[in-house]
Amino acid sequence: MAGSVLCRGVNVVQLSRWTPLLSAPRCYSQSEPEPLTLSQQNHGIRRIILNNPKKRNALSLSLLETLRENILTDVDSEDLRVIIISAKGPVFSSGHDLKELTSAWGREYHMKVFQTCSEVMALIQDIPVPVIAMVNGVATAAGCQLVASCDIAVATEKSTFATPGVNVGLFCSTPAVAIGRAVPRKVAMEMLLTGTPISAHDALLHGLISKVVSEDRLEEETLGIAQRVCQSSRPVVALGKATFQRQMAQGRDAAYATASKVMVDNLALRDGQEGIQAFIEKRKPVWGHKPENVHD
Repeated sequence: MAGSVLCRGVNVVQLSRWTPLLSAPRCYSQSEPEPLTLSQQNHGIRRIILNNPKKRNALSLSLLETLRENILTDVDSEDLRVIIISAKGPVFSSGHDLKELTSAWGREYHMKVFQTCSEVMALIQDIPVPVIAMVNGVATAAGCQLVASCDIAVATEKSTFATPGVNVGLFCSTPAVAIGRAVPRKVAMEMLLTGTPISAHDALLHGLISKVVSEDRLEEETLGIAQRVCQSSRPVVALGKATFQRQMAQGRDAAYATASKVMVDNLALRDGQEGIQAFIEKRKPVWGHKPENVHD
């Protein structure tokens, strides 16, 4: 009935333990769509949930722009320590919305879609806090790219991963950028050339994800990792993440030169010296979480 209102909680299937991280129930008019993502932050952990299960959480331009906003909001705040990206429904993400990729939209729009997607994937790796993918279902094409772009990925045993674009006439060239840097080349090429899904255990074997867990342990394992990240110094983690990404794109000798300099920079951080002093004194470190140097 037009004008009627539905009141829905944002609590997601199998996310009961995450309730403190989620927004309170909200009311939506049937004439207004629900938000494409849900985002809330608590105790240093920002939770972003893809919230378009009816469209298999397709990475439409609107969803990508919303996801970018969710990631960038107060990203430099000391209160933000880690981001977890998950999804509502049985599909983590089916990739791009193919309805947006028809000729009717035009080349300029298509270019904007892929540029925005590339920006989001690069952003995940460039921001100063770790990003964890929490996968419970299917991740295909750009959805698989999203998983590959995250720093850590925890998936359930039933999850599968694929790049099936070749089967619909659109080779997964942009997903290949992230996937080709996460798994061995021949594994990536088999995925890209055949579109055949791989299991969560094969994804773990080849390095696409970090851990495979049972469905009833997904929340606990993912939250445990996030909480362990929160126990470390934010500037130390930020420096380490940035350095890892940088040196991985370099040759061996350049990588060692980069990492050696950064180790010295790390030692100059107030939190770097606090950690060493705490170890010597056999006590728990007290992090300042500020990128301040104690010496040059």
